[in-house]
Amino acid sequence: MFESPHPPVEIPETSVFDLLFADLGETERDHPALVDGASGAVTTYGELVDRSLALAGALAARGLGPGDVVALHSPNVPAFAIAFHGILRSGATATTVNAMMNAAEIGKQLRASGASMLLTVSPLAPQAIEAATANGIAADRIVVLDGLEGHPSLAELLGEARPAPTVTIDPATHVAVMPYSSGTTGHPKGVMLSHRNLVANVAQCVSLIDVRADDRVIAVLPFFHIYGMTVLLNIALKQRATLVTMPRFELTEFLRIIQDERITFAFIAPPIAVALAKHPLVDDHDLSSLHTIMSGAAPLDEALGRAVEQRLGVEMLQGYGMSELSPVSHVIPRGSGAPLRSSGPTIPNMQSKIVDIETGEEIPLPEEGVSARGELWVRGPNVMLRYLDDEAATAETIDADGFLHTGDIAEADAAGNIAIVDRLKELIKYKGYQVAPAELEALLLTSQDVADAAVVGVPDDEAGEIPKAFVVRASEAATAESVMAFVAERVSPYKRVRAVEFIDAIPKSSAGKILRKDLR
Repeated sequence: MFESPHPPVEIPETSVFDLLFADLGETERDHPALVDGASGAVTTYGELVDRSLALAGALAARGLGPGDVVALHSPNVPAFAIAFHGILRSGATATTVNAMMNAAEIGKQLRASGASMLLTVSPLAPQAIEAATANGIAADRIVVLDGLEGHPSLAELLGEARPAPTVTIDPATHVAVMPYSSGTTGHPKGVMLSHRNLVANVAQCVSLIDVRADDRVIAVLPFFHIYGMTVLLNIALKQRATLVTMPRFELTEFLRIIQDERITFAFIAPPIAVALAKHPLVDDHDLSSLHTIMSGAAPLDEALGRAVEQRLGVEMLQGYGMSELSPVSHVIPRGSGAPLRSSGPTIPNMQSKIVDIETGEEIPLPEEGVSARGELWVRGPNVMLRYLDDEAATAETIDADGFLHTGDIAEADAAGNIAIVDRLKELIKYKGYQVAPAELEALLLTSQDVADAAVVGVPDDEAGEIPKAFVVRASEAATAESVMAFVAERVSPYKRVRAVEFIDAIPKSSAGKILRKDLR
């Protein structure tokens, strides 16, 4: 086991809302908190806090508070931050829903989480309303933030001007957010993160990532994903920086916003780094305001990171984490010069170990060079409470000593910098989004043309990995195109199968487990 090289930090015993906003000064109230990248509309810190408090009051007036779950289904727009912090301030739990999900997938999360209210936006309303209605959520409990006839809007709820409720919670046990993750095994599960988990991760990371009040941060990574939620939204707000939102990534608009809004700090995933390193459009824009870019959500190739640094004249950083860690456990501190092939050292108040997957023995840090490879285990105050209604998966993931088994294969250097080199778990990372092979396999087996199937991730320069299906035909009618179309009609775009190979039999172990390594 090795400790963080950083000194421990104090973790306040408080709620997320109070951590971020209780000390908001009078002069800070006029500082821009959020800018809508498309329109340029500004929300100040004072407006953000006042509106979040008013929304908390409106939710409380509808009987929502501790013990209730509210679903938030929205891309990155300023209203997301108001809705998110209003839900948390009311004492309810926010379950954030991927903006790319279809109605069936949204419905599954609403049912599993027990959400009794849904907040969405008009572009996503058709699938959101279909899912919520099918799950018994009444029209007056489906809030369309930007307005839609037949449903309350954010403006209407804020217009009630109700005071925020008095809420008493235990930050250590009260669930603040419940994002869904496939974790180290199988199907998506509700990750129960307490106020203390989220507060701890902000406190652990804020000085290392070092966003400052004069920074202008582009917010393209989705806030509904834990990386965007903690690293982008909460850390930037804690530091009184200005967030400029983008509802979806589109390269020309991304570059325009960096140029026109004089963006200084960008948080990205590796596919965006590919564009920044290689695309000719980059040369048509003035990106000189940028000083730092941090990559996360999937491993960044060092040569790619260096290419971005040289082309843009920025400092490139990398971090590692997962939803179950709120999410950060390792990060290259700004200005540290830690090797970019790594995700940096363990953050404060955490311990790491690398464990041999064959013997279970701990692998020590080397005196020089890099260690042998093993599974990364971590322990700290940011480790989730548990998975919702899944004791078996929780026990598989967090051991009796409190170490979370990440399912990722890592190596470390003498300074404790961790590099993720492979995945013990089977998850595919498509453009930073998690795709569970088991989910696609189960779906493929419902096709009358498919006798058996296995899905693996295969490397792809642009996406990182793409889902590839190995299929045993049940019918000669099955073609690669028909198999891909069958899946595409039933899942979110990022989950689509993008390559198909027909084989005579799926290789399996004696216990019936698919031998994916043989397919790879």
